[in-house]
Amino acid sequence: MKNLLITLFTLLTVVVNSQTPEALGKTSFFKDLYEDFVKYGTVYWAGDVNNSIEAREQTFFVRTGEGGSLYDVPIVVDNTPDYAFDYRLGFGIRKLARFSYERKPKNFYDGTEEQLAFRAPTSALTGLEYQVHFEKERWRGELFQNHNIFFKHTGKYHIAKIESREVAKINLKYQSAELRARLPIGDKFSISAGAIYRTHDRPYGYNPIEIWLNETQTFDDGNGNTFEFPLNTWYTLGFEYGYTDHYTTYTDANTGEQTTDWIWKNENGEIVAYTDLEFRENVFTQLMNRYNGEQWDLLDAFGEIAPIVGADYYHNKGKFWLHAYANYILPNHKYIQGDTEVSYLNRNNWGLGGLRQDAEPEQWEDYSAGLSIGWKLNKNLGIFAEGEYSKMWDSELFQTTFGVNFTFK
Repeated sequence: MKNLLITLFTLLTVVVNSQTPEALGKTSFFKDLYEDFVKYGTVYWAGDVNNSIEAREQTFFVRTGEGGSLYDVPIVVDNTPDYAFDYRLGFGIRKLARFSYERKPKNFYDGTEEQLAFRAPTSALTGLEYQVHFEKERWRGELFQNHNIFFKHTGKYHIAKIESREVAKINLKYQSAELRARLPIGDKFSISAGAIYRTHDRPYGYNPIEIWLNETQTFDDGNGNTFEFPLNTWYTLGFEYGYTDHYTTYTDANTGEQTTDWIWKNENGEIVAYTDLEFRENVFTQLMNRYNGEQWDLLDAFGEIAPIVGADYYHNKGKFWLHAYANYILPNHKYIQGDTEVSYLNRNNWGLGGLRQDAEPEQWEDYSAGLSIGWKLNKNLGIFAEGEYSKMWDSELFQTTFGVNFTFK
């Protein structure tokens, strides 16, 4: 990604330097490149600095006192989280057209802007649009690297788009590429159809610990009877991470009553639970999540291709505008990257014994739709509403804004 950006800025420098009268007279290549790629584009470097989150209340814990006895006056320690300030530093280059009802969100660009060019099938203008953005972010004491690379070319009869985006603090990372044929119907409406390729790192529908716990084995007693029982009993996961259990008898000093259970120790020999139930409720849950994370890290990214159709309607008469759009990815997905067995096609096909042998891959539908409508009723009064809904794999996203504006004159 860094090499790509360096290449783009080098290209930008060459193109700008080629705008001298002498250079323009020698070649039309750089002139055409400037007109198509650089003209009306904006190079920016920007960032922000903010206070980080602060705890609502202080938290404390105690340490053994200087005397070394558990019953000495303890030392009270303040362990309230204290995060360094949040910041974001980004740079990039962008050239994105706005629909006539859209307004420039700020006086200057900083790379955080969201425009319909990213989501609607068609664009406000034909031709090339793009944004190449990289940033470093510190949020609640953690450092993240983010990027947004977007290229889109809209013609009268085609739409081509490439996108790569990462927002590390919410674990969002994907790439996509699509090519569609476009059919304008009048001046306001168009439909499109083609194919889209998408990647995703997250193995939607794949739960390794559930699969591990559901593995079974059979036993034949030699008399024609077979028995099925778990191959991996839940507590053996603790052994995989260095925990040990010891059968122990407890005697009540007052009543003499005896009870038995298992004491659990970690790899350092420290007691972490005095019963199986305590170990399962407090330690095993952490081990489950640790196991899942390790198994997910072993997987390669998934890539799948599917047919896509879309529609776009745009009407603007100054005082009234209506923009509606939709995208629909048909249930005919084919994985061309990643392990198909643990892909989204088998999200509901796991059970006792692992992947059901008679299971059929289960297709799915993804879609998105958006609407923006506004009406200036008179010089003083206006109403508006905007909204978008998206369903992708297991994720559903929606946002809406609406309101009334009245201006006194």
